[in-house]
Amino acid sequence: MAFLPLVRRTMTLGAVAGAGLASYAAWEARQYTLRRVTVPLLPPGHAPLKVLHLSDIHMAPDQRAKQEWLRGLAALDPDLVINTGDNLAHDRSVPVVADALGGLLDVPGAYVLGSNDYWVPGMRNPLLYLLPDTGTRHTSGRQLPWPDLKDRFDSAGWVDLTNGFGALDVGGTSIAFAGVDDPHLKYDDLPRVAGPADREADLRLAVTHAPYLRVLDQFAADGYDAIIAGHTHGGQVCLPGGRALTTNCDIEPARARGLHRHPADSAPGDAGSAWLHVSAGLGTNPYVRFRVACRPEATLLTLT
Repeated sequence: MAFLPLVRRTMTLGAVAGAGLASYAAWEARQYTLRRVTVPLLPPGHAPLKVLHLSDIHMAPDQRAKQEWLRGLAALDPDLVINTGDNLAHDRSVPVVADALGGLLDVPGAYVLGSNDYWVPGMRNPLLYLLPDTGTRHTSGRQLPWPDLKDRFDSAGWVDLTNGFGALDVGGTSIAFAGVDDPHLKYDDLPRVAGPADREADLRLAVTHAPYLRVLDQFAADGYDAIIAGHTHGGQVCLPGGRALTTNCDIEPARARGLHRHPADSAPGDAGSAWLHVSAGLGTNPYVRFRVACRPEATLLTLT
């Protein structure tokens, strides 16, 4: 039949196009990018602060290019490092992450953990992320060595914000922190960190792995100046222009990465509102190392 050659050619072209897209997506997943963002947060008279936001590193021991790129970030000489979790992708990754962070562990820091610090990642069908969230979480498998990761961060003097508070003086600016454990796993204990942010501090920062609205709402209402989050991977596989299709939480795709306000329709100076920075992160699931129109990133936030 005459249409059979056309079908074969169409199938061949489809297979070639699919292979080409997969090859590109694997390449883009290794195009590590530094974003630079300026945020007007500090009181008058304070010197600018350089805050390096790291998230969703998802490190495996074989990812040497990622490790080398991370080591180079110490040359930015940040004043503060904020790590919003999902550092691990393998049970031998803790020393690899610590080595890659290198000199950054000598910088004042604050951190929370994410689901892929606690649990060994499994193979997932990426298309499932486009469907409604069933609420099922994979927390019955093998645990990752997250206590060892915490020990590395704590011994470096980084402030553990797991359902708690912290404080640092950085470059003459006093910073009051609050943070929660991973909301995606429902490990967050919001009542434990509820209440007005410290008005005596020069700056009030809230930290969470996943930017679920219940967490953002509380921190903004409590008077935190900015909320720092990760988890979304910026959508990871996006439409042209970086338009996210999914966020893997209940924040809308338009705020899957970058600097925004929360609530979304608020403006600086509005009561009960805050800046929100969501990092697209540096990694992927170790079994599906693809990104499309959403390069892996770290962000240097300059607070002015």
